[in-house]
Amino acid sequence: MRVLVVEDERRLAGLLARGLAEAGHDVETRYTGSDGLLAATTGRFDAVVLDVMLPGLDGVTVCRRLRQAGHRVPVLMLTARGEVPDRVTGLDAGADDYLTKPFSFDELLARLRALRRRTADATATVLTAGDLALDPATRRVARGGTEIEVSAREFDILALLMARAGQCVTRYHILGEVWDGETDLRSNVIDVYIATLRGKVDKPFGRHAIETLRGAGYRLRPDGG
Repeated sequence: MRVLVVEDERRLAGLLARGLAEAGHDVETRYTGSDGLLAATTGRFDAVVLDVMLPGLDGVTVCRRLRQAGHRVPVLMLTARGEVPDRVTGLDAGADDYLTKPFSFDELLARLRALRRRTADATATVLTAGDLALDPATRRVARGGTEIEVSAREFDILALLMARAGQCVTRYHILGEVWDGETDLRSNVIDVYIATLRGKVDKPFGRHAIETLRGAGYRLRPDGG
């Protein structure tokens, strides 16, 4: 993700930028509300991490003006205020989520992943691999026009594989995206879900779309198997 961090506490801004970069994200930082608003309206970002208490324009005003200008980039607001009225004010201004300081960095990453998934599900086109189709907006899966019932986690795993058809998707990547890293990497839970998916989207149709790359992860054939 390309993330804009707007935070006037420079030490915290630096920690956030470094942590996000280490997690694989492209990060820009701004330290005032006006600079943050300018960057958010002129740049292309996948998410904005926005502090409420900023010099000049406060975070709520920045978010409100961003929405008034028609920008729909997901906004995660940070604040030392945890009271319900403060959270309501931020959300009413157009924020997508709210995190109260102090917070766990892992939770910040998880919330950003959740925002990305929600945004992708709302705007993505139908993913296809041969006659296998997955619609993120309606969360439906079909093979050759036959609809297939899958669980929420099965859907998310299949969407991840189809979005990267032909590429290796590691177990670590699946854990991070689908389970937010909550499951032990040594667990066989992914293998169980992959086997169940094969039993739904491959075997009944005589296909072999989902491949196991031993020691690496999984890959979905672009031709749908």
